[in-house]
Amino acid sequence: MKEEQKLSRSLKSRHIQMIAIGGAIGTGLFLGSGSAIRAAGPSIILSYLIVGIFCFFLMRAIGELLLSDTSKNSFIDFVKEYLGDRMEFITGWTYWFCWISLAMADLTATGIYVKYWFPNVPQWITPFVIILLLLLVNLVNVGLFGELESWFSLIKVVAILALVVVGVFLAIIHYHVGNSVAGFSNLVSHGGFFPTGPIGFLMSFQMVVFAFVGIEMVGLTAGETTNPEVNLPKAINSLPIRIGLFYIGSMIAIMSVYPWNKITTTSSPFVQVFSGIGIVGAAGILNFVVLTAAMSATNSALFSTSRTLHALARGHNAPERFGKLDRRSVPNQALQFSSLILFIIVILNYFMPAKVFNLVSGVSTINFVFVWLILLWCHLKYRKQHPEGSSNFKMPGYPFTDYLSLLFFICVLIFLLFIPDTRISLLISLIWFVLMFVAYHVLKRK
Repeated sequence: MKEEQKLSRSLKSRHIQMIAIGGAIGTGLFLGSGSAIRAAGPSIILSYLIVGIFCFFLMRAIGELLLSDTSKNSFIDFVKEYLGDRMEFITGWTYWFCWISLAMADLTATGIYVKYWFPNVPQWITPFVIILLLLLVNLVNVGLFGELESWFSLIKVVAILALVVVGVFLAIIHYHVGNSVAGFSNLVSHGGFFPTGPIGFLMSFQMVVFAFVGIEMVGLTAGETTNPEVNLPKAINSLPIRIGLFYIGSMIAIMSVYPWNKITTTSSPFVQVFSGIGIVGAAGILNFVVLTAAMSATNSALFSTSRTLHALARGHNAPERFGKLDRRSVPNQALQFSSLILFIIVILNYFMPAKVFNLVSGVSTINFVFVWLILLWCHLKYRKQHPEGSSNFKMPGYPFTDYLSLLFFICVLIFLLFIPDTRISLLISLIWFVLMFVAYHVLKRK
């Protein structure tokens, strides 16, 4: 593979900021939060806060790794250096599988959203069209991807800010919504803050973690960022603000306007709130917003999977053709391969439209948590070899925060054993890990 073939550094500070936001805000918040609210009630606010804190520690660990050597293209390269070739193979391909399954969940969501306007359109049609459109965008150049993702993310941010402002205003004036009245008392007056008990609270963590998957995607942009020493810390440090405003703020607004026990899982809670207060036009606009959010996450998935395959190919853990770049410095063969695999979701939506979202979102969550655990482990290995750490961006509270984060994410995986809907997903993930382990040893013998 020619050394002069390098990813273009055409992602600007604005792009990196919006990619960070786009990675952290997607279908998990706009659609999956309905299931989480039904599982935990208002205590979901606490779930988002807890998961958000540990995701911030995760991002600081990734940030310190990336800034310790900016010549590396992504965190996949650090896994190889500190954990070895086998872990790079397993982690890299698992991360590729993470984004493929996440994209499948988001593509399924697009089919659900479009049904809001066109109930007779088959659910598989929309994913088919979107895959083709986004493939064309990503094939052009990385700058266009960054620009498109910036606009997608801006739409999401404006929508969430509008929801929070409107929700808080309606709660303050005690606006009548159907048979109930909006108000902050709704957070405790329908069975208390923990209406489903500690079990419901714990069971909500699967969907809450799913809402956060993708935040680490900033770690794949290191090789395509104009000024990583400035742009990456800025994007990572803004994470607490996004958590507080976008996740916790939107949950408070939703459940203040619309009691938690009236939220359904068949459509986005954002759309349900605006429909419930009688603003039908606004509900249609919100449905467009959540549709763009799902497209944004799919767009990010195509970017992530192609760059992951590119990194694996450079490390001789994927076919060499995936490491080749075209004249626009885009790994187009890796991009085309990932897009082709995504068409599986079109088939799944044709045969099992009702069950596919929970299945693929569960698989995605489990695999992302596995990758997060590997990255935290990688950071610990890095700090043991370099006790002084990165001079500009040290992990706060090291090593306590590393070990506490590892324990928390392991507990999340244990919780999933007790949720019937995620047991199948956990089994699929375990089979995947075994296959990757076997595949590495078989391929390396050749």
